[in-house]
Amino acid sequence: MQTLIIINDPPYGTERLYNGLRMAHALMKREGEVTVFLMGDAVSGAKAGQKTPDGFYNAERMIKRVTTKGSVLLCGTCMDARGITDEEVVKGAERSTMDALAEATERADKVLVF
Repeated sequence: MQTLIIINDPPYGTERLYNGLRMAHALMKREGEVTVFLMGDAVSGAKAGQKTPDGFYNAERMIKRVTTKGSVLLCGTCMDARGITDEEVVKGAERSTMDALAEATERADKVLVF
């Protein structure tokens, strides 16, 4: 089964990115194909070099975990609007487009939006 997870909210301040990535991790355990598409403020969750307090989740580490078996796509327009360059993001996460999101949506058996 192929699942697309679209996340819009920032990495910290709400729990949507955290919960969307938790769902991605759970689905990957079930051998399904998972694509996570980050847009809006969620793209900053893929920024490398995040330092969070001990005991607090770290979006960067969670995204890296998704890239081991799934794919993480980042809205390029959203990255540009936030001044995030390709060199600043987690290895394995990649700049993408709305056309790629449309294609992933058509291919997916399920689409979840956080």
